[in-house]
Amino acid sequence: MKKYFRFILLWILALYLLVPSTAFCRDSIKVGIILPGTGEKAEFGEIEKKSFEMALEEINAAGGVNGRTLEFLYEDDTGRPEAARSAAKKLITNDKVVMLGGGYSSSETFAIAGVAQQNRIPFLVNTGSDNKITEMKWDFVFRLNQPVSDYPKALESFMTEVVKPQSVAILYENTNFGSSGSKEFQRSCEKLKLKVVMNAGYQSGGVDFKPLLVRVKQANPDVIYMISYLMDASLLMKQSMELKLTPKIFVGGGAGFTLPEFGENAGKAGNLVYSATLWYQTLPYPGAREYYDKFVQRYKMETEYHGAEGYSAAYVIADTLKRARSLTPNDVRESLSKTDIMTIFGPVKFLSYEKMNNQNKLPTYLVQWIDGKLELVWPKEVANKSYVYPIDWEKVWK
Repeated sequence: MKKYFRFILLWILALYLLVPSTAFCRDSIKVGIILPGTGEKAEFGEIEKKSFEMALEEINAAGGVNGRTLEFLYEDDTGRPEAARSAAKKLITNDKVVMLGGGYSSSETFAIAGVAQQNRIPFLVNTGSDNKITEMKWDFVFRLNQPVSDYPKALESFMTEVVKPQSVAILYENTNFGSSGSKEFQRSCEKLKLKVVMNAGYQSGGVDFKPLLVRVKQANPDVIYMISYLMDASLLMKQSMELKLTPKIFVGGGAGFTLPEFGENAGKAGNLVYSATLWYQTLPYPGAREYYDKFVQRYKMETEYHGAEGYSAAYVIADTLKRARSLTPNDVRESLSKTDIMTIFGPVKFLSYEKMNNQNKLPTYLVQWIDGKLELVWPKEVANKSYVYPIDWEKVWK
């Protein structure tokens, strides 16, 4: 009997020496994800969280991170910078996460980034787009998505080649995202020699934009460019229809204008409205269409660029942790800095260009709401449907 037990002990010892120690360490690897779970931006947080969860299941089903389970710990930033800051501190100090992800609204993302940099914990931003997030020269902050200065790139060529406007009005909500986006689009207009007849901010969450829109109507611009979240975007278009504003085109600066709920909330007021976008399911990126179809089948709702950002960020996180020499913050940061992979959102490789550091560089696109469906219409070489232009707004809104 003693010989038998001695044999078993020797066998276990040999197995321990031969098999990597991670196989015996089944503790999950914890990553903190901060998104808006409540408040006016919760719709965005929901679509991103669902996408993170879908990707996480796939990652763990395929072996996790070198045999260990990847775990996402979610915190709600409630759409407030102070809540985002507290969430980041909790995840770092109490939950001992190895890195942070998420970051929807620019104001909250900037708050999280400051905490991450101060504590020297890697933070992968997937949506917050204010240029200054990657202009601070923070070495622990990385961004997967395009900065807000790149949002109108496709719109610029569309205006030059198709619309050929003379004047523009810019409306934006008074947040980091809105004010930064308005300044960048103003620069785009100056470059294209377009007259900006109005550049006005407004308080988010209002119910009456008519005084603002009356001023726009008096200015009579060829293009009305709006940087707004979901409810504001819908109301702006409804009240534009009521006041019979008739520019050559209405264009949203992403955000609320691409969510499926915009088509529902705005109704016919949203028909033929354009928007900048960062992604579309028919783009020639491996797995893009599969992700979209799986999301729709699973959640019975559509997804768009926000969801694609969350899904791709999950895979970048997993890839980073697999390659890291250890799970110490410095090794994870070093691994993240060397990322070079293809995702459904496009290639991810962090660069330093212009004033930005640790910034991924990708093209942007133009979509249009056509008969209740968001269609990719520009550039022509990737469009899935022809754009509608010129537009007779009185006929559209009858």
